[in-house]
Amino acid sequence: MATLKVPERLGKYPITGVVGRGAMGIVFKGFDPVIKRPVAIKTIRKELLEDDDPGHVNASGVSGQYAADTMSSRFQREAQAAGALNHPGIVSVYEYGEDAHYAFIAMEFVEGNNLRDYITNGTNFDEQDTVSIMAQLLDALHYAHNATVWHRDIKPANIIVMSNGRIKLTDFGIARLESADRTRTNVIMGTPGYIAPELYLGGQVDHRLDIFAAGVLFYQLLARKSPFRGGPEAIMHDVCYHDPEPASKADPQHRWPQYDPIVARALAKSPADRFQSASEFRSAILDAYAQPVANTISEATIVTARTRAVTPDGGGSAIANAPSLPKTYSVSSSSAPPPTGWSGVVLSGVEMEIAKYVGPVAKVLVRRAAREHKDLESLVGALMPAIDDLKERAAFAKAVLGKPMTTPMRGAPRGSDGTSLTAITSGTRPGDALTPAELERATKLLIGYIGPIGKVVAKRAAADGVSRRDFFAKVADALDSDVTRERFMREAGFVEA
Repeated sequence: MATLKVPERLGKYPITGVVGRGAMGIVFKGFDPVIKRPVAIKTIRKELLEDDDPGHVNASGVSGQYAADTMSSRFQREAQAAGALNHPGIVSVYEYGEDAHYAFIAMEFVEGNNLRDYITNGTNFDEQDTVSIMAQLLDALHYAHNATVWHRDIKPANIIVMSNGRIKLTDFGIARLESADRTRTNVIMGTPGYIAPELYLGGQVDHRLDIFAAGVLFYQLLARKSPFRGGPEAIMHDVCYHDPEPASKADPQHRWPQYDPIVARALAKSPADRFQSASEFRSAILDAYAQPVANTISEATIVTARTRAVTPDGGGSAIANAPSLPKTYSVSSSSAPPPTGWSGVVLSGVEMEIAKYVGPVAKVLVRRAAREHKDLESLVGALMPAIDDLKERAAFAKAVLGKPMTTPMRGAPRGSDGTSLTAITSGTRPGDALTPAELERATKLLIGYIGPIGKVVAKRAAADGVSRRDFFAKVADALDSDVTRERFMREAGFVEA
């Protein structure tokens, strides 16, 4: 796979690093030279703004050309809509711009970790923290809705918990301005499990889809599990036709039944039966809590979550200047602990370095190699064959070890068929050509993960007789977390479980 080429600048902003990947592009860290502040720059690859199959009709009955047009205008409207919002619970948007390769949005760079990282790390939010999170979120949504903007993708990954316990809502990536000239049905976008029934069923869409998604999050915080689980089809069926069991019964400790009717109303199938505003939803929660609500989550929760994420799990080596926790967007998050004898911080540092050369499969490779190699030098040696270019191999080794290392070591991790995973990634696996059956299966899976745009992503990734390795690398780049990428590649048959 080609090395990720980090641009020197986007617009007026010098690029200082890569902080994450989204479904449509990369999130860079930049610097505003005028106001002297760091910025997060969300990009979308321009080729994804135009579908070259105008005759295709997607699941919403929208032609490919119109879907592409609305995607392009949707991204521009993110800056227009979110840029008009000025609320302490919403990430500020500064500027929309374009260059030869990207359309981009410069936004506030927020120090913190997203709520998904907390949930993935097993954080057990108490009642006070749960109420505080929901109160802050719904206050931000109430403000946005009053400005005729709704988010359309409320989920834990889009909620940043700052070090002071305040939360910020980010990524109005598919926000919509309510106006007379935008009345056509948009393509289905969002995250399975948080998508409201009316989006699946083609009903009228308004701010109450955010109420539904916030209700899903509330259930998740109360019950410590999602109300709708399974594959994309099963989730869609349950969202549209089945009510989940009450959160207090789903919770192993059967806590807080007073919130069950509130959650049930927020998750009502018909928008008319839900809370009609975020403010009404918030008031119902506060009435049930019947105590003063904190405007931050507790310091103990933040400290505990940070400790879980960075405390070494055993011996192992340490990388000099190992990276801190991800900021603003999660680059690497997994529910699985690092292999025995390794520090999660150390492995994250290795992943970040090799990801420059192999992309989204970095986590899969590093974690599997770490199961067999228990010191840093042998781990690096096992990973080096995954990088095609010899100079880049040496640069990777030097970045991790602080010294040159030109000879890969034997004993790289292998799949159940005995094939080296580094060989798979470097394209040397026998029969490396992508088959039509693999393309069809990957396309169907990708649509389940990211919606109808998955067909466009898969089609472009498979262009010009691309190898199996490069196809899956490109497709995985469209997914928004390492956990999702690894699951997708397992389901698609790219790596063994």
